[in-house]
Formats: sequence, structure tokens, C-alpha cells
Amino acid sequence: MSDTPRPTVRRYDANGIAIAVRSWPTEQADHPPLVLLPGTGATANDWDEIAAELSRDRPVHAIDLRGHGASDRPGRYSIALLAGDVAALLPQLGNRLDLIGHSLGGLVAVQAIAKGGSDARAAMRRLVLEDVGVPRPHRPNPPTRPEGELDFDWEVVRQVRPEIDDPDPSWPELLAKVGAPTLAISGGPSSFVPEADVAALAAALTDGRMTTIDAGHLVHATRPTEFVTAIRAHLDPTDT
Repeated sequence: MSDTPRPTVRRYDANGIAIAVRSWPTEQADHPPLVLLPGTGATANDWDEIAAELSRDRPVHAIDLRGHGASDRPGRYSIALLAGDVAALLPQLGNRLDLIGHSLGGLVAVQAIAKGGSDARAAMRRLVLEDVGVPRPHRPNPPTRPEGELDFDWEVVRQVRPEIDDPDPSWPELLAKVGAPTLAISGGPSSFVPEADVAALAAALTDGRMTTIDAGHLVHATRPTEFVTAIRAHLDPTDT
């Protein structure tokens, strides 16, 4: 991956709270702005290697979701609240945006587009969902809080995890409202997210397709070069 200028961090107002955005400048904006959403417990820094590479030819913005990193920690969390923040933030970052969401960030992206109204759907150009399956009921298995100081509010896990274990049955309808061409990337058999669930998500989308990179759940961190190749082929189809 190539070296690029260091990112800057700015806090934006979204629904009355401050959301921190880590932005990489670009000298050659050949492509639309790209927005990156991390998974549960991860911050915008999680995307540093990927963002540095992609910012060679487009503006790149990585978001600290509500309760994470340098964003506010209001104590109230749900997928809908996180998605509402993102929907309010996106117009401040540009128009005709591309969006990548990993894990929880992918579910947040879907709700931000599907529930954000016609303007939000029109503003989206292309979408990538990294190791995100159709939400299905699971037997609750609450994780234990790690020791020490965290980069996020543990209440995010406590309040959002029940939505993952017992998801709203309307998820297939929400997925069908996402009109943007979407690439679903599965982490393969080494991921805890079943490939079948990722395939079902791709099938539920209006314009979805799936590819597999056998890297486990953290595809972008474990196999960054292959990840970037796959998303460039999807985001910049005229270049292939």
C-alpha cells in the first residue's frame, strides 16, 4: 500500500451529537467521495491502510459511529440511531457518494439508505457490504466486556446486541429498498458469518452480487490487497 498525506479529523453535527470523521485528502479526485463505516467496537482508524490506498484517486472519509472513538457517547444506541446519524452526516460529505460498511457498519449503511428517504437513496452511487449476512435470530450469547479502557462505549454492545440476536423481521424489506449497485463480500468459511447468509443478503438487494475472499470476518484487515482489488472493480467498473 502506498504512502499518502496524513488524515485530518473533524467533528460534524448529526442529530444533535458530534460525529468524528477521519478524512484523507487526494491530489487526483478521479472518483466520487468514499465513506467507510467500521464494525462494532472499531473506530475510523480501523480503515487507515485501506483509506490511504483508496485516497490516491478519491476523497475518503472514515466515520466513528456514535459511541465510538472521538464521536459523542450519548448513552443511547440502536442500529436505527446509528443509521440516523449517518444519514444526517452523508450530505455534509458530498453528493453521489460510495459507501463501504463492515459488519455492524454494513447494517447501519443499509438502514441509512433504506430509511433515509428518496434523497438518501438518490445520493448513494455504489455500496459495499463486508461480511454482512441477512440478520437471522440467534441464541443469545452476550459477550464479556474486555478489561481496561475501551475505544468505545460498552453500552453499544449491551444495547445493540439484542437487535442482532433477535432481528426485526423487516430486514428483507429494507434490503429491497437499497437501489444502489451493491457488492457483498463474504469472509468465506473461516468467518463466523455463514456464506449462505451473505448470499441471501445479496439476493435480497435490488442490484446485489456477492464475492468471497476467504479471510475471516476482518477481510479488509487480513487481506487488504485483495479487498481493495475487489472493491475497485465494483466502485470503478469502467476501469476494468
